[in-house]
Amino acid sequence: MKHRNRRQDAIRDIIREKSIKTQRALVGELKDRGFSCTQATVSRDITDMGLRKLPEGVYVLSEDLHLQRMLSEFVNEVLRADNLLLVKCNPGTAAGVASAIDGASLAHTLGTVSGDDTVLMVVEPGDHAVHLQSLIEKLVNGS
Repeated sequence: MKHRNRRQDAIRDIIREKSIKTQRALVGELKDRGFSCTQATVSRDITDMGLRKLPEGVYVLSEDLHLQRMLSEFVNEVLRADNLLLVKCNPGTAAGVASAIDGASLAHTLGTVSGDDTVLMVVEPGDHAVHLQSLIEKLVNGS
């Protein structure tokens, strides 16, 4: 059970970090992280975790679907300065986008502050802001 939980945590990280389109690609990413598993095992994990595919063919976590919808519809740009992300939105939509970001419980996100058309994300120090910027841009573009 512990191994399955660790593997599914790794799948969650991979899906959020990279654009994964096939189970085979996911198996390869898991092997790169030290997990030995088959495509059948990954298929069961996908079902257990409720992963979905976007119309563009990229896997997304079910808990990120609301976030993906909000980001793709309302976000125009994501800028980074050290451990801060500035998410530029359509006028009047920042509060909803911030709520979706908070609701997704993204790892290493300390919190959000929203204005009318801008969300400020405060991220833990390190490379975490780079990875979160990449995730948000992936969800904005749906790829």
